[in-house]
Amino acid sequence: MTALRSRIEKSSSAFRSIGEAASELGLETHVLRYWETRFPKDIRPIKRDDGRRMFRPQDMDALRAVRILVHERGMTLKGAKTILAEQGIEAVLAGIATLSAATLEAVPSPARELQASVARAFTVPDRKTRLEGVLQELADIKSRIDAARARRAA
Repeated sequence: MTALRSRIEKSSSAFRSIGEAASELGLETHVLRYWETRFPKDIRPIKRDDGRRMFRPQDMDALRAVRILVHERGMTLKGAKTILAEQGIEAVLAGIATLSAATLEAVPSPARELQASVARAFTVPDRKTRLEGVLQELADIKSRIDAARARRAA
């Protein structure tokens, strides 16, 4: 790209090449190609005769919405697809798209199940139970030290 072309800003209604779209969104081009396969209903760039993709303004909006859901909100692609299908691109871009309980139940996620199991593993029991457990561990350690001292003295 020449220095002159890099200074010219395109209007919001202009078509963008895959490089321009990736640069504008702060993503790599292979990510856009992959999202194109995962969101065929929303992202449909025009392919020129030479095979180059040209992203329309509505494609750019869809890409922005997916980027918000996946990169900013940490959703899976499957979850993002569900949100886009239920609430639409405009709701995501406006910031009013929400996760409902029905949406969460509709999208099973191994990551979500792992998060829940880790949370259960690290829940803090009440203070008395925790202190009793620590006291029991200390008593076990003391008995092992006493046994080691007795063996060493014999």
